Amino acid sequence: MLGKPLVSVTVVTYNSGRFIRRCLESVLDQLHEPLEVIVIDNASTDGTCDILEPFESRCRVIYNEENVGFAAAQNQAIAIARGEWVLTLNPDMFLLSNFVANLIATAETDPRIGTVCGKLLLADASFGLECGRQLDSTGLYFTPTLRHKDRGCLETNNGHYRRHEYVFGATAAAACYRREMIEDISVDGEFFDPAFFAYREDADVAWRAQLLGWKCLFDPHACAYHVRRLRPGMRNQLPAEINMHSVKNRFLMRIKNITPALYLRNLVPITIRDLGIVAYCLVVERTSLRAFYYLARDIEDTWRKRRQIQARRRVSESYMASWFRYRPVSFPFRGEAGGAIGHATEFLSQRLGRPAA
Repeated sequence: MLGKPLVSVTVVTYNSGRFIRRCLESVLDQLHEPLEVIVIDNASTDGTCDILEPFESRCRVIYNEENVGFAAAQNQAIAIARGEWVLTLNPDMFLLSNFVANLIATAETDPRIGTVCGKLLLADASFGLECGRQLDSTGLYFTPTLRHKDRGCLETNNGHYRRHEYVFGATAAAACYRREMIEDISVDGEFFDPAFFAYREDADVAWRAQLLGWKCLFDPHACAYHVRRLRPGMRNQLPAEINMHSVKNRFLMRIKNITPALYLRNLVPITIRDLGIVAYCLVVERTSLRAFYYLARDIEDTWRKRRQIQARRRVSESYMASWFRYRPVSFPFRGEAGGAIGHATEFLSQRLGRPAA
């Protein structure tokens, strides 16, 4: 491969004035070249557009007339991006200067790596030096109840996530996707499902990528800070609209991606949690009952997407089941930059039912 690959950084803003300047400054300070930056603003009303204006000479900035949601706006940015890799980024992220360079150097070691993610650390709004004492995410994992969580979230940052590992997926707050994978797993030309609007769209992508045989690699040397405002256990602090989408998207994601054996294997815990969610919506969070209306309205289209995804599944039922545990699952990576693929690739190839590269 001649030269370094072009990386497209795609940022979606919506009333992000508190963070976006620092975020874009950290992106433009990246050591990796070449780099392009695309910002889609979803009709902000808090002054975000005024902050974005001075960046227009160094970034491509598009101002939407309405809030089309995170998923659709990211698709909008990805469609015009030219990079071999696309780094989706939340506006409340702050990247260390070698973040992109580390991700790409690692990702290029294995052509079946479709996603790379780094070590995200929790930060406050000031991004002060006292940040980084707690982890935000070292990749996504799924439990048998179909909950997706951030590996390491709220754990003390004591250096225990220090190895390159294959994980289930990455949070779209800072996920770097290979263009080839984006095109391969897109449904109707859409990478993120616009029906999700916001929340869980990254977990949906991760599940779909696994079904189609792509891998996600965690790189402990790529570090960034995240002022996370959405996290499990924070429902009381979130807007009702976000909570409604959270309920809706949980079921949309399952309908599209779950395989029969995985569902039957975890039928009891899935059913118990489903009943709990329905009861919670009926008794406590009635504003989320609209989620079931949207599910019913879009069910035919969702099943159509499911048929497309499942018809192209390239991995075994046992492989998918191996990822759904109450504790985070990861597999070791022993490849060297620019060198041969290590034991981890051979191991995963056996699980996928395919010969090692």
